[in-house]
Amino acid sequence: MKLKTLTAALAATFTLAASVASAEDLKLADFQPPTHFVVESTYKPFAATIADKTGGAITVTLYMGGEIGPGPAEQYNRALEGVTDIAFGLPGYTAANFPKTLLAELPGVITAETGTERMLANLDKLSDEYKRVVLLGLWNNAPNLLFTGQKPIRSLEDLKGLKIRVPSRNAGLVVEAWGATPVSMPAPEIYNAMQTGVIDGAMIDATTLKAFKLAEVTKYITQGMDTTMSDFFLIMNRDSFSDLTEDQQKIVLDAGRTAAVNGNKAWLAVADKALADFAGTDGKEVITLAPEEAAKFNAASSAAVEKIIADADAQGLEASAFAKALKGN
Repeated sequence: MKLKTLTAALAATFTLAASVASAEDLKLADFQPPTHFVVESTYKPFAATIADKTGGAITVTLYMGGEIGPGPAEQYNRALEGVTDIAFGLPGYTAANFPKTLLAELPGVITAETGTERMLANLDKLSDEYKRVVLLGLWNNAPNLLFTGQKPIRSLEDLKGLKIRVPSRNAGLVVEAWGATPVSMPAPEIYNAMQTGVIDGAMIDATTLKAFKLAEVTKYITQGMDTTMSDFFLIMNRDSFSDLTEDQQKIVLDAGRTAAVNGNKAWLAVADKALADFAGTDGKEVITLAPEEAAKFNAASSAAVEKIIADADAQGLEASAFAKALKGN
């Protein structure tokens, strides 16, 4: 009896040891500050779901603020090369890899409220752009607005000659159509660039007023025109994904889709509050374009969008069909 008891105890010990040995911790890298709202709204539920549904066999550890490596534009390569298991990033920072994905950024293609749902429903049409990594989630932010440090933008003419930071090539083409000079730059660099006058303003969403402290260097925000929206992704290293069982892979994929929905909701809610707070601050002004001025912006961006989609069609990207699918037509 004692021998049987000992054997059972040893078996239980080995089973526990095997369980611990097989447990895998996935690194999630993000360049945004550790205080960013994405942690509570998106990453913690993502990690908790994976740990819960895998019985603790798979865990996720967050590395914020570029802890795994500096440079937001390097996020795609970090996931591709296995420096991290999962990476948050913007397709626009490595635009050459994601020409079709970035069509969703264009004015009029998606709406802030339904864009994430439409993108998730059409991920199959983007499979060619994510062959080297695993796409876990894709979502849009709130509309990108025009932040300026010194000059108010009340008309299209006010933009002429200004240097405006843009998040992607397509956004740059839109800003160029508006008469400004686009400057490509990751979000963490905007503060210093505006403070020192390297740029006159930035095209970005209102969440950054607090997340990147841009309210400190911004005096005016202009809204009211059809504008771009940035895309964000969560991507995973293919080898890391392949190391998971089939059931675990499904759990991670499902959690990624939910993270995208949570991320979109958080960006919209935080943007609304941040913009309202900014508008209520002495010395700050939110400018809503007069209808006739907004029409000038929209006419200029519409022409740019038509050309971007036509050029993408000519490259065999089936851009018109993709844009139509995103619109739900």
